[in-house]
Amino acid sequence: MLRTDCLRSIYSELEKCLVVTIMGAVAAELQSLGHSPNFFYLQHAMGLASSTGLGLALCLPHQKVVVFDGDGSLLMNLGTLSTLARYKPKNLVHVVFDNASLLSVGGFPTATSTGTDLEGIARAAGIPRASTVRTVEEFKAATRQAILGDGLQTIVAKVEPVGPKAFLTDLGLLENRFQFRRYIQSLAAKSH
Repeated sequence: MLRTDCLRSIYSELEKCLVVTIMGAVAAELQSLGHSPNFFYLQHAMGLASSTGLGLALCLPHQKVVVFDGDGSLLMNLGTLSTLARYKPKNLVHVVFDNASLLSVGGFPTATSTGTDLEGIARAAGIPRASTVRTVEEFKAATRQAILGDGLQTIVAKVEPVGPKAFLTDLGLLENRFQFRRYIQSLAAKSH
């Protein structure tokens, strides 16, 4: 299964969510489908997309937050799973694209290539609902259900270790930060 096919399958579901991505392939592939001001590409903070998503979910409890993470990034910050489980934000969906490699920095294998089970770790950390999906159809169904439902969930999507030819996005990183902030401010203005 290709990550870009997964993203394409649920792209329309992201319209009203705050979306945080890790660096590299995920950011480039999501942007290639069409940028939206509610997308934040966390380009230079490997391992911190889930932490950023948690902060957003806790500060904006009525706003659905979707984090697109990767196995390499999650493995760099495994403590995030226990922190997510501790706070259990009902509005956070944590998607981990597991390609068993650090694709964006050269394709070196990660621990999932030798048996580390991210779903199992998420469950052991106390994540209420964790699952692993292996087809685009399973991914679409699980992610759509998580976005429409309530409760913290981690979805591990087993994808092939392939990505875009370039990992750079057209959007300036600084402009993305300002645009994302303005989007969040517009949400606050609408709720008053």
